[in-house]
Amino acid sequence: MRACAFATGQTWDQTYWELCEEGFERKEMPSWNSSWWAYLKHRGFSRHLIEDTCPDCYSVEDFCFDHPIGTFVLFIPHSTEGAGHAVCVCDGDIYDTWYSGEEVPLVYWRKELS
Repeated sequence: MRACAFATGQTWDQTYWELCEEGFERKEMPSWNSSWWAYLKHRGFSRHLIEDTCPDCYSVEDFCFDHPIGTFVLFIPHSTEGAGHAVCVCDGDIYDTWYSGEEVPLVYWRKELS
């Protein structure tokens, strides 16, 4: 939720309530991937798969180097069941509660310019 709040420029409280509404509409928990993914899509983000050329060596740091401009939310899987972590990258800087630069992202959302 913190990554979504930072990426959208909203407060954590506002983001939390809007994610709860999204989850309620979908009959899912607001922290489920499908809920927060839909939340980002409804706010002008587009989803992109990260190339699988080196699935274990392309890190969040690499992503920052390759994307020095823009606002992104990266999904870092932690299990094969879909659980994971979201991190915000804005203009090449990582915004997270811990240093996740060495983690390997699977998918990212990019804020489309209006």
